[in-house]
Amino acid sequence: MAAWSSRKLLREVFLRRVASNPPLPRFRCFSTSAPESAPKISHHSKKGRLLTGATIGLFIAGGAYVSTVDEATFCGWLFSATKLVNPFFALLDAEKFSNPVGLAAGFDKNAEAVDGLLGMGFGFVEVGSVTPVPQEGNPKPRIFRLRQEGAIINRCGFNSQGIVAVAKRLGAQHGKRKLDETSSRSPTSNNDVKHGGKAGPGILGVNLGKNKTSEDAAADYVQGVHTLSQYADYLVINVSSPNTPGLRMLQGRKQLKDLVKKIQAARDEMQWGDEGPPPLLVKIAPDLSKDDLEDIAAVAVALNLDGLIISNTTISRPDAVSSNPLASESGGLSGKPLFDLSTKILKEMYILTRGKIPLIGCGGISSGEDAYKKIRAGATLVQLYTAFAYGGPALIPQIKLLSPHPCTPLLPTFIAIDQIQIRRCQFKTASCRFHLLPSVSTRSPP
Repeated sequence: MAAWSSRKLLREVFLRRVASNPPLPRFRCFSTSAPESAPKISHHSKKGRLLTGATIGLFIAGGAYVSTVDEATFCGWLFSATKLVNPFFALLDAEKFSNPVGLAAGFDKNAEAVDGLLGMGFGFVEVGSVTPVPQEGNPKPRIFRLRQEGAIINRCGFNSQGIVAVAKRLGAQHGKRKLDETSSRSPTSNNDVKHGGKAGPGILGVNLGKNKTSEDAAADYVQGVHTLSQYADYLVINVSSPNTPGLRMLQGRKQLKDLVKKIQAARDEMQWGDEGPPPLLVKIAPDLSKDDLEDIAAVAVALNLDGLIISNTTISRPDAVSSNPLASESGGLSGKPLFDLSTKILKEMYILTRGKIPLIGCGGISSGEDAYKKIRAGATLVQLYTAFAYGGPALIPQIKLLSPHPCTPLLPTFIAIDQIQIRRCQFKTASCRFHLLPSVSTRSPP
């Protein structure tokens, strides 16, 4: 591979030189006039040739060296390079995520149980959706369990205590955590891997929503950014809940572009330390047409969005739940019947974004095999909700340990960008050595 790249580079350099310097004629006519002096090569031209030669030599030597390195090491180099391009890739470092299994927004709406949930084994927890002003949400009953199908229908409507209450709670938790770290600090080995972010042992995401009666959605999200971003390892713009009137209209190309630009500007104008601002992600619906997905992908790539969460609940009713009397209830469906639809959208978005945007797979995961399929479809991380509501804390270690390969437990999974394709890497042991997963085609299921 390296030798082929070197030959290609030499050929391109040679062809450019030939194109810029036409060949001399084979025969030259001499006149009786005084002979012309030989053309002089300028000092700058000599320098240019020396620089070109040195550059080509470095490429050849570098290619030869890379050819002797195993693919796993090369993949690690590429992943390190991506962290300079997208801050969310920096979060995907082994020193941040202890594992790729997270809890989706909606379970802990008001950040009341972050430490406890992380203590159960989640690699990251996403709280919210949080609205600027407290609101009750839609009238009860608004949550319906379809136990036989492993599904839930909800029409909560962003019931939230508001950003002030959530900020106070997160601030108190953050202060207590810092105090505990200071009082219990002990010397550690340089080889120790410390996982976590602002939530201590794990990563904390904050999902932002808008109030039902608000006429300026952008202002609501900006207010959430200004108030809560200091406590978040990443932020999520929720524009896909089916239970807030008009919210999904914000997924249109122009609407989403205008919204994201305003929120990015609000985040970037704040004062940040060395780690920079928290990454900004958008959570989308599974009930989108091909044109809708293309529009979202175009906006995400054009604005360098830090990631997408795919997907929220669906307003459709798959055949698996059609015979259940509760299927007629309005609201968003989550759980096992959502898996195929959300995974299909995940695959399509991975192809449309050409692997340039980190994707979090969410929707219908209830086993390690389901999580593995999401990763094979293009996900960098995965999230649970409904399966956790049914299976409880015992489900988390089951998902983390089960995978189709008995010697390859589903441990932290990250992606590294190559110029041609995405190579998906998986931690092999606690010492964080990489090995490559089997070749993946996003166009057909494994």
